[in-house]
Amino acid sequence: MSVTKMEELRLDAEELKQLLSKATRQRVKDALSLDLRKLETEIIRIQEQISKENEESKAGSSTQTSIVASGARCYDVKITNYAWDQSEKFVKIFVTLKNIHTIPAENVTCDFKNRSMELRVNALENRNHHLPIVNLLEEINVEKSYFKVKNDNVIVYLAKSKVGESWSHLTGGEKKVTEKKPPPKYEPSDDPSSSIMGLLKQMYDDGDDEMKRTIAKAWASNQDQKSTVNEMPRL
Repeated sequence: MSVTKMEELRLDAEELKQLLSKATRQRVKDALSLDLRKLETEIIRIQEQISKENEESKAGSSTQTSIVASGARCYDVKITNYAWDQSEKFVKIFVTLKNIHTIPAENVTCDFKNRSMELRVNALENRNHHLPIVNLLEEINVEKSYFKVKNDNVIVYLAKSKVGESWSHLTGGEKKVTEKKPPPKYEPSDDPSSSIMGLLKQMYDDGDDEMKRTIAKAWASNQDQKSTVNEMPRL
């Protein structure tokens, strides 16, 4: 995918975040969260591809001066935005953190347990970032799990205890929520943007006056940010 496509996906993700912050019904929140993670996973894949192309040219500059001033006070920040994907052997967690590749390697750690993990990134621009994920859907192989730091992102590889088994959800909590309150149905599409438009249209049709105003406002705000404006479907 081109860089232009990645920017379009980022704008779609920002619009979903706006809707998620204003949504009040749990079913709507669940549906928006699932689509947001799908977009973020695709964005990180593109970033990883671009970073891979630049790795060789930047190999000689692996030792860089930390941007955090000596003695500066750091405060804790919980990571809430991340994406995940899986292969036969691993469940992969994608986290974007600008300039993470510039800090010392020992500042990034990850604690693995059979059904949980906690990623910690210390002293990154005066912040200590941490991502705890508990109640994983299945057990992982702690010894074979690891992480990699790349340009502006880190990928955590959770080794599956049962190789080849597909995870329907990342955690047991997510599975319970989606099974109890399934998201609104909409026509699937290979294009994430089309899937989102279908979901928004159904939400608009089924929503009350407040939800319709929220969707219309978010759409209008997003159009001001896009350089290329597509015709808005009639909701």
